[in-house]
Amino acid sequence: MVQDPRVKEALLYERLDGSVRCTTCERRCVVEPGETGFCGTRKNIDGRLNTLVYGDISAVAVHPIEHKPLFHFHPGSRVLTVSTWSCNFECGWCFRKYLSRGAERVGQGQFLLPEGALGLLRRHDCHGLAVSFNEPTLLLEWCLDAFPLLKLEGYYTCIITNGYMSPEALRLLAGRGLDAVKIDIKGDRDAVHRHCGADVEKVWRNAVESKRLGLWVEIVTVVVPRVTDSEQCLRGIASRIRQELGVDTPWHVNAYIPRDDYAFKFYGQAAPVEMVSAAREIGFGENLHYVYAGGYPGPFQNTLCPSCGELLVERHGFGFDFFEYRMGSGKRCPKCGTEIPIVGEPVITHETGRSFRWNP
Repeated sequence: MVQDPRVKEALLYERLDGSVRCTTCERRCVVEPGETGFCGTRKNIDGRLNTLVYGDISAVAVHPIEHKPLFHFHPGSRVLTVSTWSCNFECGWCFRKYLSRGAERVGQGQFLLPEGALGLLRRHDCHGLAVSFNEPTLLLEWCLDAFPLLKLEGYYTCIITNGYMSPEALRLLAGRGLDAVKIDIKGDRDAVHRHCGADVEKVWRNAVESKRLGLWVEIVTVVVPRVTDSEQCLRGIASRIRQELGVDTPWHVNAYIPRDDYAFKFYGQAAPVEMVSAAREIGFGENLHYVYAGGYPGPFQNTLCPSCGELLVERHGFGFDFFEYRMGSGKRCPKCGTEIPIVGEPVITHETGRSFRWNP
């Protein structure tokens, strides 16, 4: 019998007495023979833990990197995004439930080898790869094969993550060529425990460790009315970014916009523009240098010089449709000379991203 190429022995697990403990993420599921863990993508087969989703790609898209959102990382570049199925969180407001709650679809994606990803990057004139849409930690083994190959060809790599991977997984990713992470801080301790079923301290630990490993880090918090919209919650997050990650770490406070046709199990009201604007001001009030408010068109996605207030990067629409970069090659404010943290040279013009999905 020909083995399904999507099924491959997992890299991170411990053998117990017949069962196995997955150490890919902080759920650290103990998986009995023939069973899968919480995410449904790893299965105990004859006492060995196997990933079921190696190269099992559920969706592909081409976007500007600002769509991730990563605003200080290769600005204006085109990024190819791939995903697999399922998630290790259970956020009720997730608007990609088709992918994130899609454990039953494991094996139904388009099989893609790392070499195939390289071909897609070339075909679509992209500058790098992002693993997103569902939790990228679940595609760990594929990423560890793909990232070195892409780096050799000059492409960047990033993951858009809830930050709940194990320290071992994070170190492996960094060692194989991961360049940047966008990490969701989904709320304070109570909100993350209640709505995501997780321990937010593990997420903060991985954010700090990502910085220590030399990765570029940007933080996103979705402002959900009656869940993460309190001043105490938002100020607490902003304060910890300042203290633990540094004032130059970008913080994106994005409005929750209900999409009832996609949402998992949360159908609250949208966060009004005044709410995300107030969250942005909380970030600036905690002396963060780069705070962006997403979800509504307007000036809240612009980058200003933290020293003199000069407009440095003007983003139009929702922040990723088109931008004007006003710093030149020196990455300094042209007015006062302050150095601005930008990774990579900007791509001054780009097309609005084109998206498509396999097996919709």
